[in-house]
Amino acid sequence: MVDNVRQNGPYIVVAPGFALAHARPDSSVLWTGMSWIRLDEPVAFGHETNDLTLVAGLAATDASAHQNVLTALASALADPNRRNALDTATTPQEVVSILSNEAGHRSTGASASRNLLLTVCGNGLGTSLFLKNTTEQVLDTWAWTPYLSVEAADTISARGRCSEADAILTSGAIAQTLGELPIPVEVIDDFTSMSQVDAALRRIYDV
Repeated sequence: MVDNVRQNGPYIVVAPGFALAHARPDSSVLWTGMSWIRLDEPVAFGHETNDLTLVAGLAATDASAHQNVLTALASALADPNRRNALDTATTPQEVVSILSNEAGHRSTGASASRNLLLTVCGNGLGTSLFLKNTTEQVLDTWAWTPYLSVEAADTISARGRCSEADAILTSGAIAQTLGELPIPVEVIDDFTSMSQVDAALRRIYDV
């Protein structure tokens, strides 16, 4: 970890005041784990704008073992309320709770992720496939593809599968047809627009 910074500079400062110290996975790591330090006084770390108050140290057994925890960590840092909670936590248990209990901090009050998104059109075979493809492209850019599935569905199936999904992405007309549902329904105007889908997913998962 130290050699990485000496060779590459303070690239591990990934958010204001926060550094993720890490090295490549190798056989010296016995199990994937993370350490956490909150500094009472900010420390200058050679970054142009950010002194450090929070430092996480990550050790991983392989390239994929740590992805879940990094996803939760990124979500916590992006949420001002949770970031403030991390800055003021006084016990290890508080930090673990903030990082692991993501659903409890969502502004939507949603239940834990069901790991499924539905893209919906009238018959589940046409435009919903366009939207499914765009959604999967966005998930690829987030490196979330291993954690979320996207399925195209018709309106009848979508109503029946609400309990299985985190949210529905669809057009305005189909959203009106679906009516009130117990999960979020995000309206996408352009089914090929990655920026629209990206914004919708950020709302759904509070990223």
